Amino acid sequence: MVASCLSLVSLYGVFLRRCLSSAGLSSQTINIDRDTTIHLWCPPAATSKPPLVLIHGFGPHGIWQWRPQISFFARDFDLYIPDLVFFGKSFTNSPDRSEIFQAASVAKLLEKLGIPRYSVLGTSYGGFVAYHMAAMWPERVEKVVIASSGVNMRPRDNLELLKRAKREKIEDLLLPSTATQLRTLMGLSVFRRLYMPDFFLNDFINKLYCKNRKEKMELLKGLTLGQDDTPNLSPLSQEVLIVWGERDRIFLLEKAMELKKLLGEKARLEVIKNTSHVPQLEDSGQFNNIVKIFLHGPS
Repeated sequence: MVASCLSLVSLYGVFLRRCLSSAGLSSQTINIDRDTTIHLWCPPAATSKPPLVLIHGFGPHGIWQWRPQISFFARDFDLYIPDLVFFGKSFTNSPDRSEIFQAASVAKLLEKLGIPRYSVLGTSYGGFVAYHMAAMWPERVEKVVIASSGVNMRPRDNLELLKRAKREKIEDLLLPSTATQLRTLMGLSVFRRLYMPDFFLNDFINKLYCKNRKEKMELLKGLTLGQDDTPNLSPLSQEVLIVWGERDRIFLLEKAMELKKLLGEKARLEVIKNTSHVPQLEDSGQFNNIVKIFLHGPS
């Protein structure tokens, strides 16, 4: 009875919001055009610190995927942590469901906020968005960090992922609706597995996966990257850091090595041992230091 009444996910959400407030960030909701509204956490006003945009992947929205990074990077950067469209409190009336639309929405948001130049850090699906932002607006994006993101994936990669997951549909893996499905996703996403009871996993699904499920399924089908047998990627003009978990079972390490070659001479790869698809959570200390050194290095 206690388990059914007490939402641990809601309590953790309160803790996350307190972490954000302690880091000097506030919640804002901004209409970037007539169709689209974006929610984000950011400083009340820009400071002299360089701006850094954290772009989340599929699954829980922004602050859930970046908790260990918030207080660490807030010391040196003005952090901007948006909810992508149909995640958290962000939504649109536009029919566009591509990751290019997500990139354009984040770019419009930063323009509305008066941030002319910034670095981007994207994980998984957020790496797709970060790549497009860097490719489309090289004059705005200073440095790029792509973490655990198979920007260079092919159709067969999804088929192989489904085999590893023993699932028939990609939405059953990335948009779990049962405790069993979420446990499968977690098993592929983290290296060190912890047992979590069904009531907690169901609470997680109800609070963080159920909203906008139809639209999120459309986002998966609306991807422009990963549709061709040969990746159609242009090298980026910016300095690029690729960070990967050595044991990633969503996007295998071989994708990271290929991505480094595709993105050109300015791309470098850092692999974090004993982590899987979320190295920013599994070994936040090493992840944070790698990214900090890269961002503070020469442009």
